[in-house]
Amino acid sequence: MQARQSLLWHLLIDLPILLLVAAVCILLEVGALPSRRSGFRCNDPDLSFPHTGDTISISLIAVITVIVPYLILWGIETILHRDDEYTIKKNKLLASARTAAFIYRDYIYGAVVNLMVLEVVKCVVGSPRPTFFDLCEPDKARTCNGSEYVSSYTCTSARYSRYLQIDSIRSFPSGHTSLSVYCGLFLAWYLQRRAFSWHNRTVLLVPLVQILCIIYAVVCPLTRITDHRHHWWDVLAGAIVGMFSVVYTVLVLCKNFSQPAVVSTSDISSSDGNNHQSVRRLLSSQPRVVVP
Repeated sequence: MQARQSLLWHLLIDLPILLLVAAVCILLEVGALPSRRSGFRCNDPDLSFPHTGDTISISLIAVITVIVPYLILWGIETILHRDDEYTIKKNKLLASARTAAFIYRDYIYGAVVNLMVLEVVKCVVGSPRPTFFDLCEPDKARTCNGSEYVSSYTCTSARYSRYLQIDSIRSFPSGHTSLSVYCGLFLAWYLQRRAFSWHNRTVLLVPLVQILCIIYAVVCPLTRITDHRHHWWDVLAGAIVGMFSVVYTVLVLCKNFSQPAVVSTSDISSSDGNNHQSVRRLLSSQPRVVVP
C-alpha cells in the first residue's frame, strides 16, 4: 500500500514538475522565450573566430549523460547484489535494476537542476560566443568604427540557421562543460563509494573506469575552448556549476550512496545455527527435574 502511494505521488507530482522544467529548458534553448542580448564592440578579436562546429556534439553529450550512467549503475549493482531470504525468489537482474533506478532517479533530478540553472543564466547574461561575428553577422558591424560598443543589432547571416544565430549570444556558462563535469564526477564518486566495497575486486578495473570518467570531464571542456565555442571563463563557470550540482546530488539526494548492508542467506543460516547451539547448551545446562 505504501509503495503504491509513493508511486502515485511520483506520477502526480514529480513527473509533471520534471516535464514542466524540461519544457521550460527546451523553450529557453530554442529561443521561444525572450532572453537578454548583450552588445559587442566593433572588431573585437575575441568574437571573430570562424565557426568550425563541435568536436563533441550536443547529441553525444546527451547520450553519455542519459544512457551511460544507468548502464554503469546497473552493472555495478548487479555485481554487488547478494541474495537474501527476501529477494532470493526474485530475478537478480530485475532486483539490481530497481536499485540502480533509485540512484539514477536522483542523478536525473540533479541533472535537471543543473540544466535549469544553466539555461536561466544563459538567458540572463546573453554573452556573445567567440564565433559571434561569423554566426550572427550583425548589421551594425559593417558601419561601426574602432572599438565602438553596439547594444542594438540584428543578425543577418544567411549561412547559418536561426537556432545558431540565437545560440551565438548564449556563451556563458558552458553547458557542455557543466554536463560533462556533472556526469563524469558523479560516476567516479559512485564507483569510489560502491565499487570499492567488492570483497574480491580487481586492482585496476575500477580505477581505470574512474580515470575514463575524469578524462571525459576534462577533455570535453577543453574542446569547447579549442573549438572556439566558448571563452575560458565560460568553461570555468560551467565547471563550477557542474561541481556544485554533483555535490548537491551525491550528498543531499543520494545520501553519499550509503545503503544498508544486505544480509545473505549464509549469514542467516550461520546465525540460526549458532542460535540453535546456544539454545541446546542452555537446555542442557538446566537441572533435570524427575517427576515421580
